[in-house]
Amino acid sequence: MFLTKIKRKESGVLLYGITPPKAQTSLEKVREMVVKSLNILCSLDIDALVVYDVQEESERIAEERPFPFSNSLDPFEYVSQYLQPLDLPKILYRPSSKFTKGELLVWLQGLKIHGCLPVFVGLPTPDFVPITSLNEAYAIWREQYEDRSVIGAVAIPERHAILKDEDVRILDKIDSGVSYFISQCIFNVAYTKQMLDDLVVACRNKKKELPVIIFTLTICGSAKTLAFMEWLGIHIPEDMKEELKGCPNPIPRSVEIAIATANDLILFCQERSIPFGFNIESVATRKEEVEASLELLNAVNQLLKANGLRKEVKKHGHQFVN
Repeated sequence: MFLTKIKRKESGVLLYGITPPKAQTSLEKVREMVVKSLNILCSLDIDALVVYDVQEESERIAEERPFPFSNSLDPFEYVSQYLQPLDLPKILYRPSSKFTKGELLVWLQGLKIHGCLPVFVGLPTPDFVPITSLNEAYAIWREQYEDRSVIGAVAIPERHAILKDEDVRILDKIDSGVSYFISQCIFNVAYTKQMLDDLVVACRNKKKELPVIIFTLTICGSAKTLAFMEWLGIHIPEDMKEELKGCPNPIPRSVEIAIATANDLILFCQERSIPFGFNIESVATRKEEVEASLELLNAVNQLLKANGLRKEVKKHGHQFVN
């Protein structure tokens, strides 16, 4: 069970990340999409489903967004109305800075009722004036739900490469009750390893237990997806970038790169006794890239099993029909 693995600081956690359908999607189309999604998700051997709250973030960077932004259905509404037949925890992202304390409390109450878990994310831009700070959001969670739930946070290796303080941010969030961290999509393994090494030293110096670090891996299926990932702040090494740009179909090579990254991080974490897991997602919604993300999920699952970190396949529901 996800809660047990996180609380015990176990390795081998495996998540899959999705984004809700676009808000303008017709009800009939949403229902059709849900049936297809449930049939796929129920067959996956995962510990939890991550449901992102996608924000526009156009003020964060001057460059034009490669993919036009479209509002998605609210993650909680999507999960509570459509994904309840999926018998596993759902991890929902929420930008705490855009909501009042009262709104966040109501949201947390809804999560508890529907068996969901929160991940609060911070400011969309450095100069954004928050309605509720991240620390205030954590305090609301601690007062109401700390004894019966877990809360996660994000970790960004790219930020550590520049500011050298991601280990400090992680420790501060641990003090706020966070027990696991989901990274931004990883392509630059060197950045990730440096963050982890500094975190190990910081935890040792502060006599803190290492949290579970969940590494997000994704697929790059086109030059446009590549540009979008860079727009999001994901750093892709130049040689890798040029190789992917030069592929007529970069998907197979992208899957290979992600599997190699997973294997590298498994060995690295095992050598340092860092509890870890993986979160697989598709940044793009294109059918080929989504299918490749499922291929990657299965490959990473096999790597974890080969290293004695996961057991046999679980089922999270039954087949659904329209």
